[in-house]
Amino acid sequence: FCLSDVDPVSCETRGSDLELDDVVVLCPPGCRRTRMSVFGTGPYAAVSSVCGAALHRGALGPSGGLVRVLKQRGQHSYVSSYANGIQSLGLSRWTSSFSLSGRWTLPFPGFSAPLMLVDCQMDVAVVMDSSRNIGQRRFNLQKNFVAKLAAMLRVGASGPHVGLIQASDSPKTEFVLSSYTQPKDLLFAIKELTYLGGDTNTGKAILHTAETFFTQENGMRRGHPRVMVVMIDGWPSDDVEQAAILARESGINVFLVSVAKPAAEELSMVADRDFMKKAVCKDNGFFSYSIPSWFSTTKHARSVMQRLCSLDSLLCSKTCYNSVNIGFLIDGSSSVGMDNFKMVLDFLAGIAQSFDISDIGSHVGAVQFTYDQRMEFGLFDHSTKEDTMNALRGISYMSGGTSTGSAISYATQNLFRHPRRGHDFLVVVTDGQSYDDIRGPAMAAQRQGITIFSVGVAWAPLDDLRAMSSEPKDRHTLFTREFTGLLDFIPLVVRSICQDFTENSEIRP
Repeated sequence: FCLSDVDPVSCETRGSDLELDDVVVLCPPGCRRTRMSVFGTGPYAAVSSVCGAALHRGALGPSGGLVRVLKQRGQHSYVSSYANGIQSLGLSRWTSSFSLSGRWTLPFPGFSAPLMLVDCQMDVAVVMDSSRNIGQRRFNLQKNFVAKLAAMLRVGASGPHVGLIQASDSPKTEFVLSSYTQPKDLLFAIKELTYLGGDTNTGKAILHTAETFFTQENGMRRGHPRVMVVMIDGWPSDDVEQAAILARESGINVFLVSVAKPAAEELSMVADRDFMKKAVCKDNGFFSYSIPSWFSTTKHARSVMQRLCSLDSLLCSKTCYNSVNIGFLIDGSSSVGMDNFKMVLDFLAGIAQSFDISDIGSHVGAVQFTYDQRMEFGLFDHSTKEDTMNALRGISYMSGGTSTGSAISYATQNLFRHPRRGHDFLVVVTDGQSYDDIRGPAMAAQRQGITIFSVGVAWAPLDDLRAMSSEPKDRHTLFTREFTGLLDFIPLVVRSICQDFTENSEIRP
């Protein structure tokens, strides 16, 4: 297509500012840091920022890019939602709307050629089968497929990055994400790969990749989806299930491309016939791709590329570590004391330390209470883990009475202003009995979708703690006689948050 057909816009440009009903716009980088208004969930009200809506839709990455905007009639209602780090607002009605599309190959009227994929930003590890089963000839065909896939992904400094591991007796990392950011260099490196031979230890290669490959030293970029494309000839020699579980828990989207599936007479040789279901991110058909023969693999490169670049479908990108909002409700009453208060902060810092806190990851906020409440910092006040930890440890002790119920209501209304069921957690730490009702505020918070952990110390009544906490009570209620015992609860709270997140993710459509 011609660049003259593209309309460059600013981050604040609204749908109503565009003259054409069908236009491709170029959004600049850094819009996520700009204050933008987005109304609706798709279609969007025309008063919305086009680039903000594209970020919300998942049709745009942090470095900007091309998006197609289609104007539509107005709607009677626009529904608010939270997606891809952007909170959209609700609106009763508006005179006009727009919808968005991006990422895919789409023929646009007036363009000299189809608009190819331009925004597929991710970090990709390709695990190639280098076992004796595949042989040199089919190994070369596999290299051709991987080279074509890499070319279609349009690897670049600000685009997708690709690294490669060979699976054999032992996995071998050939090059990492930061090794080649120019297509010609990457394709030459793939061409020069040497066939290894050995067993098809696919599980060992997945484990190696999940544990060692996606690191900042290897070029992993914060906020970019992590994808593992596993090639396999026939079936694996080892178990893949445990390695795949680790990959999923690490936020890695595992795709399995199986070529030349075992024939009926070979099935008796396959140790686990469900290996494809167990290896992938999610057994929903999207992450598994079968090709009948190595001789036809290059014909399937485009289809595989389109799946990889369907960023909204990468279900394993979101984990409990990078997708939760955690609010700390801290008892600052006189009975706690300065030294014990510092131990409480150390306990909460230990919980926060376990999560990937960033502007696009998990968020942490804190409220201190006595009879009054004080917002120490909101969920979105700090965009790095370092800033969050410094703010947490820098909280000054208030001293006063204990009104836990009012504090829960305050946190519900002021800390969790944009509730996300299954993602919002409130950790209440108190050392005594509340002077007000706690049951009503706790139930109201839970109805809003907030999961409450009650952590009691010293004289905190167990009945009050259980009245505050979410179900199941035993998992969300913790008590210790001494403040020094709080540190032992850190792994329990983190593990329970992840368990709650996983269970809620499984029941959400």
